[in-house]
Amino acid sequence: MSDFSANDLRSGTVYTETVVYSPPEAYVNDVPYQLAIVELPSGRRVTGRILTGIDGERAHIGDSVAFAQFRNNVPFFSITNSRKQS
Repeated sequence: MSDFSANDLRSGTVYTETVVYSPPEAYVNDVPYQLAIVELPSGRRVTGRILTGIDGERAHIGDSVAFAQFRNNVPFFSITNSRKQS
């Protein structure tokens, strides 16, 4: 993750997303979890994890997200503005 700092990742928009149900062995205790490619204001994209809301809300394409933290060099984002699908 050396190409990005927390400042670079401050905010972004979900470009695409998926939920992982069959993870690599290192992440088996996290299942299910959501991965997303987040487009940053600079136009660059980064893959990161989405922190699920209290009600289990998932991020959708087009949602605004904010950088929350790094865990084991993986960026985690929280949803700031959901375009919840109906």
